[in-house]
Order: sequence, then structure tokens, then C-alpha cells
Amino acid sequence: MQTSTLVLFLFVIAVFAFYSSQNRSISIAGKLGGIRKLSSLPSYYGTYSVLLTLVPVLLFISLWISLDQLVIERLVVEKIPKEYVPLNTSDYQLMINKIMSISGGIIKNDSVPSWQLDAAVRMRQLSVISQWSITCLSIFMASILVYWGFRRVSENFNARPVVETIMERMLLASACIAIFTTIGIIFSVLFESIQFFRKVPLFDFIFGLEWSPQTAIREDQVGSSGSFGAVPLFVGTILISLVAMVIAVPIGLMSAIYLAEYANTSVRAFAKPTLEILAGIPTVVYGFFAAITVAPVLRDFGESVGLDIASESALAAGAVMGIMIIPFISSIADDVISAVPQSMRDGSLAMGATHSETVKRVVIPAALPGIVGGILLAISRAIGETMIVVMAAGLAANLSINPLDAVTTVTVQIVTLLTGDQEFDSAKTLAAFALGLMLFVVTLMLNIFALQIVKKYREQYE
Repeated sequence: MQTSTLVLFLFVIAVFAFYSSQNRSISIAGKLGGIRKLSSLPSYYGTYSVLLTLVPVLLFISLWISLDQLVIERLVVEKIPKEYVPLNTSDYQLMINKIMSISGGIIKNDSVPSWQLDAAVRMRQLSVISQWSITCLSIFMASILVYWGFRRVSENFNARPVVETIMERMLLASACIAIFTTIGIIFSVLFESIQFFRKVPLFDFIFGLEWSPQTAIREDQVGSSGSFGAVPLFVGTILISLVAMVIAVPIGLMSAIYLAEYANTSVRAFAKPTLEILAGIPTVVYGFFAAITVAPVLRDFGESVGLDIASESALAAGAVMGIMIIPFISSIADDVISAVPQSMRDGSLAMGATHSETVKRVVIPAALPGIVGGILLAISRAIGETMIVVMAAGLAANLSINPLDAVTTVTVQIVTLLTGDQEFDSAKTLAAFALGLMLFVVTLMLNIFALQIVKKYREQYE
């Protein structure tokens, strides 16, 4: 049984456990004179059986899956003649991958040595045994736990505190997973960045004016040492993000003000969902639109007025990116403006202010922390965008502040550096982690700046 099918079957068992325990509690309550005689509501007994069934079994399946491939590989390698087992880690992993490909039918059996074919057959057999083992053990464990949860239902068993404790610990575990994942990402990027800065000085990376990460495979080849000055990437990222925000902030903010303060119910019910459709369009579609439609229109317009606009320009990428970001600013600003207490509006109008004066001098200042938060979120979205820049601004790392020129961004170069077969310990590949670390630092600074602004104005208007 496939793992997905097994999990689905376990959820069916959990549903059975819920209703059986709930019905048992209702039956016991009937004998005692009503549900009030029970220590907990019947739904808590059902929820207790579900948690008792699913949580241990799912943890068991997760542990099994995490160790399954490693154990199978060890058992397969034990049967391979020693002379065929490489000592080098990369060659060893290559051998395992080839055996897995043979086992999966990707590589034909008639084109491989006999020892690899035998290893592939053994791997396939062990995989089948493992799959059936986890299926039988999981169903057996779930059945035992369903019966145990069913038998625990009684008038003396208080299921509510147990269920709430389990849920609280599950929520704590989820929060810890998110935190540890963030910490893991930080340390992994930081470690690889340190490896990069051992090859390229930090000063040259941050303040260098030339970005050409192409390195040769052999030392005697031309261009064996690339240039890793990231200033052109930083400038390109800021330039495109600035163009995007110049378009997105006014339109998004004015749209939010209109929808929250001036539009009637029917217009708002139609306009708000229509505007938010822009947020659901894939970025590759925006990139295609920028490359096929916007960029040629801008180039033709530039030629008509005597401007030299590149076929791939920061203006085209930033304009389309700004359109993409409008829903982020508009939706957040709309919700924040709508959340301003009506009493503040009524007080302003009672003092003789007009509706527009109330919006300008009362509502917008009161909603400013949320509006700033939405704008900074949109800036982070613009800085992290990749596909639009690849298709509309190009890959050229030009040091230019002219939006009519072709530029590139940090995220685009990260994708470019990690595309294809590369040596993982080369400066070219490690440069992607250094760029990622710079993005992390910039994002952190933006968040700190946003918190300071929100704190300042929240103290003023609370």
C-alpha cells in the first residue's frame, strides 16, 4: 500500500474511532441520566480517540520513512562485492543512485553489470517488504489504539483536559518546528557564506563593481578567477523594486481608500475580489506579459520620442512587478482602514470636518502602522521576485541607475548560479549563499524598521 493511501486509510479509521467513542459516551450518559453526568462532552471523547489513534501512528510512519531508505541502502551494499564499493563519497552516492534507477526501471537491465542488477533486485524486494511492513504495523497499531481509546470512555474519565493538553503540545511542537526551520536555514546559509568569504574577501564582494562569476574548471584556463562584486546586483534589485513601488504604492493605497471609505456595498463587493485576482496570477504569467507585451510597447514608445529603451529593461520589469504587488498593498490597507473605529470618524465629522478631511487627517494617520506594514511586505515581495526579472530585465549585471537599461537582481543570480551541474564547493556556487545571506540581512533590517514605525505610531494613536 502506498504511503498516501495508508494515511488516507488511517484517517478513515480515525473517523470510526471518533464516532464509536462519542456514541459510547452518549450511551453511558443515557444510563446515568444525561450528558451533564459525564466529566466531558461526548465530542471530547471522540477527539481523544482520534488523537490517540493518529498522533502515535503518524509519528511512527514519519520515523519509518526517514530511516527506511538508509536501512535499505545499507542492506543492499552489504551484498555487493567489496571491490565494487567505492570509498569516495560522491562515487558511492553515484552508485546508489544508479542502483535506484535500475530498480525503478529508468535504466534498462540489459545495459548494466550483473552485480548492479542483483543489487537493484534486492533493493526492489526490500522496498516491497518495507512497504508491507509499515502498512501492517500501522494498521495493527491503529486498531490497538482505537480499542484502547474506546475502552477508556467512562463516566470517571475526564477527556477534556487531556485533549486540550495534547492540542497545546501539538501547537507548541508546530511553533518549534517553524522556529528550528528558520534557525536551520540561517545557519546553513551562514556556513556556506563563510566558505565563500574564505575564497572571496568580504570587502570585494560587498563593494565590488563588477559581477562575473564564471570560473574555469582548470587553473590554466582563461578566466579561472571570476569577479564577485555584488554592487551591480544590489543596485539592480533596488532599482527594479523602486520602480515597482512607485507604481504599486499610490495605486494600491488609493484603491484601498476608495473601497474602504467611498465605494458603496455593491461596488466594493465586485471591485475588491476583482482586484485581488491579480494576487493569484502566477508570476511566470506576469513575466510572459512583461516580455511579450510591456517591453516591446515601451521600446517602441521610446523610439518614437527619441529614447533608447532596452528590449529588457528595469522599467518593464518594475512596471509589471508593481501591477503584481498592487493587491498586497490594497488588501492590507483596506483591512486596516476598515478596522479604524467608527467613533473616530464620527468625532471628526461632529467637529465640522468633511469626509475627505476625516479620511486624510484621522483615518489614514490611525491606520498608518498597518499601511506601512503592508508596504514593507510588498517591498519584501518585490525584492524576492525572480521570474519577472528573468523574462523582462535579463541576466546582465550592469551597474546602472537608469531604469531604461537592462539590469538583474540578487534573486535572479541565485537561481542562475545554482542551475546546472556545478561543483558545490566552488566560489561560483557558494556565491549564491552569500547573496542569500545579504537578502536575509536586508529583510531583517526592513522588519526592524517596520517594527519601529509601527511602535511609534501605535503609541501615538492608541
